Amino acid sequence: MVNNLEQGYFGIGIQNGKTPENLGVLWRSAQNLGASFIFTIGNRYHKQACDTHKAVGAMPYFHYNNLEEFYCNLPKSALLIGVELTEEAESLEEFNHPRRAVYLLGAEDHGLTNQAIEKCHKLVKFKSPKSLNVSVAGSIVMYDRNLKGTVIL
Repeated sequence: MVNNLEQGYFGIGIQNGKTPENLGVLWRSAQNLGASFIFTIGNRYHKQACDTHKAVGAMPYFHYNNLEEFYCNLPKSALLIGVELTEEAESLEEFNHPRRAVYLLGAEDHGLTNQAIEKCHKLVKFKSPKSLNVSVAGSIVMYDRNLKGTVIL
């Protein structure tokens, strides 16, 4: 097992999440896949039956009212990685995860806002013709990070 300090850390969250069930599933995956913290921007988390591991009580959860508030509190030296199906985004299959990262997912129906995309240091996407469920997309990104390890940045 790799030392956590060597691995760095990562957090994952959703901007304006639409369905609370997806949030609960994402938090459960985040806890299982080693996230250091979770967060929401806009819509606030409410306790979900699908969060059977009670991730919100097991790891730090942060809520931000808007993107600016979130961005001002981004951990120092962490890269903001947006998960979005755009032309500019790198393929997840080719992506090297930074040692310190914050992964941002968008709402299930609209994705990330243009403002969020502009704030991201990097964007990643999947090789799929259509968007994925937000909790599935976030889980795949975290699994990929664990599978590949990280690049020291």
